[in-house]
Amino acid sequence: MPVKYEDLSPQIQNQLQQLQQFQQQMELVAQQRQQIEIKLRDIENALEELEKTDKDATVFKNVGPLLIKSDAKDVVKELQDSKESLEVRKKSMENQEQKLKEKVEELQLKIQNALSSSQAG
Repeated sequence: MPVKYEDLSPQIQNQLQQLQQFQQQMELVAQQRQQIEIKLRDIENALEELEKTDKDATVFKNVGPLLIKSDAKDVVKELQDSKESLEVRKKSMENQEQKLKEKVEELQLKIQNALSSSQAG
């Protein structure tokens, strides 16, 4: 027979709310990490294309709604710097996501144990 939320102890209700918050945070972090991964792929594609061009070539880069004439070497340097920064952020997001996953699993176990012991009693 299913247990109603109202019939649960305040402690279990609180743990369920925490679990939901952790799951929402984990989803948010996963979305942010995915956005970073997309930016990284774009940068890697741009760097690959720039490798195919002459080192002294003039290229154009987006600056808001404008295209600005730039030196290819400068653009490569900017892209590499951005790539490094995004890789650090991605690693940080992965670590944060892992910690949240561990918290979710730990809380799920606590809730399951509390529910099984309350139903057994």
